[in-house]
Amino acid sequence: MSAVRENPGREIATPVSAVVFDVGKVLVEWDMRLLFARLIDDPARLDWFMANVVTQDWHFEHDGGRDLAEMVAARKAEFPGHDDLLDAYATRFGETIPGNVPGSHEIVRELSARGVPLFAITNFASTFWHEFRAGEPLFDLFGDIVVSGDEKLLKPDARIFDLAARRFGHAPEAMLFIDDNAANIAAARDLGWQVHHFADADALRADLTERGLLASSRT
Repeated sequence: MSAVRENPGREIATPVSAVVFDVGKVLVEWDMRLLFARLIDDPARLDWFMANVVTQDWHFEHDGGRDLAEMVAARKAEFPGHDDLLDAYATRFGETIPGNVPGSHEIVRELSARGVPLFAITNFASTFWHEFRAGEPLFDLFGDIVVSGDEKLLKPDARIFDLAARRFGHAPEAMLFIDDNAANIAAARDLGWQVHHFADADALRADLTERGLLASSRT
């Protein structure tokens, strides 16, 4: 892979032996609001619903392994009159994923073609992940994927990164972790991982090219 080198603004780094991706907002677009905008016509009511009923914090409880049926039943009791919408959360999660992040899938395929070991760590509810994964062949290129809902551990908890390092079989300092979330990036960096704070595929491509993981021009 890349040789150890010194670049302006970057410390001398261990050569990267594996690349580890986040999934949501790095490989696939994700927006919970998209589903409920189809079901709630009134913008003010939609704003209220997203701020009070299906909140990101509540959703992240499912990402962390909380049982879907239990959490939906409890939410229905807490917010009566929203049963149909909460059922939609449980059964139509795929509609919160409108498509791929532009350019990212191409990068994954190029890395795979160059023999770079690929892995992922994702905050993703177990049931939702396995439904989504079944229809996305890109993940066949990954050696292993750590899913928060399966492990009942959420990024940025250090334990999920430690688990991933053990499963992936590479030292943290020899892996490049790519995530759009600043807290996750900070946690990985503190644990010795090399990191790329994802903004778009062009910037990621430039970083991977600089590290010698991608060719300097497409063929």
